[in-house]
Amino acid sequence: MKSLEFESGMDNEKKVMVTLFWTNRKAARTEGCAPFLIKRIETENETYTPHGDKLLKISSAIMADMVQTLDEGKSIPMEFNIGEEQIKVNLSSDSFTVSVEKSPEIEEEIIEKLETEYVKKFPSLCDSFKPRVTPQNNS
Repeated sequence: MKSLEFESGMDNEKKVMVTLFWTNRKAARTEGCAPFLIKRIETENETYTPHGDKLLKISSAIMADMVQTLDEGKSIPMEFNIGEEQIKVNLSSDSFTVSVEKSPEIEEEIIEKLETEYVKKFPSLCDSFKPRVTPQNNS
């Protein structure tokens, strides 16, 4: 498990997206083009998991709940799967922790990248990423 404490002027919605994007991007280095699956997101109000064979997407309601949780100074545990890799992340407004099962070097790569991204006013995000983790109608 690797951790990072940071100071950032970035809004909490952007922190969530940067966290998702770079966790996916760095894990894809070892897992290739396997789908990035969100397995669980836990806020103060709700635990979100996929239903049946549907993928869990970050709807506007889920994002609002995540932002509210971060605004209240609480953390959000999340679990992802990409290929054979299981990833556990814990995000707060000023800290991040990551733990992986298969390839521990991914933890260091994610931390190193987020150290540089969280402090930017305009973090690097691929335009094609958001549609993959949010519903097309963004409900």
